Amino acid sequence: MSLTNKILLGMVLGVIVGIVFNLLLGGAHSPPTQGVGLVVKTYLIDGLFDIVGQIFISSLKLLVVPLVFVSLVCGAAALGGQSRMGALAGKTLGLYICCTSFAVALSIACAVFIQPGAEVNIPTSSNFTAPEIPSIKQTLIDIVPSNPLQSMVETNMLQIIIFSILFGIAISRTGGEASANLMTFFNNLNDVIIKMVMMLMQLAPYGVFCLLAKLFSTLGVGVIIDLAKYFFTVVFVLFLHGIGVYGALIKILSGLNPIIFFKKMQKVMLFAFSTASSNATIPITLRTVEHDLGVDNKVASFSIPLGATVNMDGTAIMQGVATVFIAQAYGIDIGIAGYLMVVLTATLASIGTAGVPGVGLVTLTMVLQSVGLPVEGIALIIGVDRLLDMIRTGVNVAGDAVVAVIVAKSEKMLDIERYNNPSLNVENEKA
Repeated sequence: MSLTNKILLGMVLGVIVGIVFNLLLGGAHSPPTQGVGLVVKTYLIDGLFDIVGQIFISSLKLLVVPLVFVSLVCGAAALGGQSRMGALAGKTLGLYICCTSFAVALSIACAVFIQPGAEVNIPTSSNFTAPEIPSIKQTLIDIVPSNPLQSMVETNMLQIIIFSILFGIAISRTGGEASANLMTFFNNLNDVIIKMVMMLMQLAPYGVFCLLAKLFSTLGVGVIIDLAKYFFTVVFVLFLHGIGVYGALIKILSGLNPIIFFKKMQKVMLFAFSTASSNATIPITLRTVEHDLGVDNKVASFSIPLGATVNMDGTAIMQGVATVFIAQAYGIDIGIAGYLMVVLTATLASIGTAGVPGVGLVTLTMVLQSVGLPVEGIALIIGVDRLLDMIRTGVNVAGDAVVAVIVAKSEKMLDIERYNNPSLNVENEKA
């Protein structure tokens, strides 16, 4: 069985086991307090499943900072002496911003048409507390690191990207024996980290199973039924954008076959779904984009880490639908100008957003405040956000790969033969 099928099997079994336990144990509303049910919940669900799942997530995050730093240094050092560095960065960032803006606009249009919040009963009380949102000025200042080691400790991806690029360019411009020795060292280190990624991928089916079994045993399917119209509106727009828009972009802007792209990105999207974290999926995304899709390391090492930070199409879609949902639920008409403000704010909010689970609710606070909607409305959707977060993370990482492929093709840095080879797949290699 291929690794992708093993992950898919683990995911399906995890969902089934989780739902069965949820039905047998009463879920979050009436958890067992004694007997076999308490033992199962304590030692299996909150014990074994949670331990294995959290270790799996931690092992993924373990590789994020070293992989991004080393890979970006290698890519920037190789490109540092070339004039195409600026063009490559401009194309990548421009595509990310355009895709996010379109994703928000598409989500608003679909939500206005479907009207998921038209018949919602507002609860009399809400326990959602809005987090403190940094100003745009502070966000721009925080992009440049004052202490690169602290940035790595805190996993501040934008700051790591800035430092890595500067470091790589400095290596390329140093020249001589020092430059050659450093390039050899970082290239060798990159090979070692990639081997660690390959080793970790073999453990993915077990981690995926435990994560989903724990999640669904806690949530169950009741939360989806309660907010079915909102939930399926977001899911519909996510699939429309993730398959329709991305597929069209690949075909129109690169002339490549989008079906091949989605087949090779299956395991990455399953990883993203299971972890609900773009950052935790970076090692798998980067390896797949380079090896399976044939994107040159110089492009992949720049676009993938950057995309995990600034390209949040799935999150932006949730914010667009959620804004319309909350406005309809409270009976507030924000008008065309309000929707345009949502597009602008959601796009800007995605830049610098950490690629970690649940961050969409934080940026949604900023979006709601920009158009005068009650932040307390987030409490209406918070029950299903964990499940939606998993789906939208899959869209996020697919968008990162789409941009990497398009930019690489335009820069003649894409191995088209490797891209079109259906048998060439990371999972066929032995760790």
